[in-house]
Amino acid sequence: MSPKSTLETVLAYHQRTKHHFHAYARSLGYLDWANQPDPFRRYEGARQIQLPFRDPNGTILPYEELYRPASSGPDPVSKESIGRLFQFFLGLSAWKEFQGSRWALRMNPSSGNLHPTEGYLVLPNRREVLSEDFGPGGMVGHYLSEDHSLEVRTLFDTQIGQDLMAGFSPESFLIGLTSIHWREAWKYGERAYRYCQHDVGHALAALVFSARMLGWTVIHLENLSDESIDRILGTDREDGCHPMEREAPDLLAVVVPGGPTAELPLSLPEEPI
Repeated sequence: MSPKSTLETVLAYHQRTKHHFHAYARSLGYLDWANQPDPFRRYEGARQIQLPFRDPNGTILPYEELYRPASSGPDPVSKESIGRLFQFFLGLSAWKEFQGSRWALRMNPSSGNLHPTEGYLVLPNRREVLSEDFGPGGMVGHYLSEDHSLEVRTLFDTQIGQDLMAGFSPESFLIGLTSIHWREAWKYGERAYRYCQHDVGHALAALVFSARMLGWTVIHLENLSDESIDRILGTDREDGCHPMEREAPDLLAVVVPGGPTAELPLSLPEEPI
């Protein structure tokens, strides 16, 4: 698709999905409860890594410190710190129940509490200091908020991790975000893509704040293509998912413990991808 036709498609969608004074944008018009999307994606048969929660008696960064330069060194990258990162980024914050229905709330806000955003961890074990759960060279894992666990999607060797992250410090790793558009389309119809983009912005902000609590910095790799993100996360495969629930790549971000000491690339090398 040419840049001109791509822009025309974006503008046409924007116009078509506007609410107007005398009519709403198109949707089903009612909630089809029989086909309500499951808000939790699971990869059946995948090995799970149970993540620890933050020690409730441990220290926590005061709110105002989220906006100030770090006063102490970064937390080391470990199973415990990865668990805390996801707990305050995409983790569950509460369960609610009313008239026999039970549903979860999460740290990241979502339109209609539908949560189309899925999170992935790409963790190279370049210094081989991480738990053996993460593999000798590194792994790609999908975060399952319902269980606060990572589902192992693939393991890779040390060389791949080194090549992929060549422009970053040895402790750096990647976080990927995708959207399942059907979860929003079920309620909001043709405006679903708007809400998915809205929600991924909330998720990125939650990631930034959660990382900040650990003394880590998040940088959006804005020069990566959708195709590259798809290949890295493995979401270019159907894997038995319903065709309507395929994940669309949103972004890939690098997490740098302690923050960058020099200008960093906003992409990744093509060969290891």
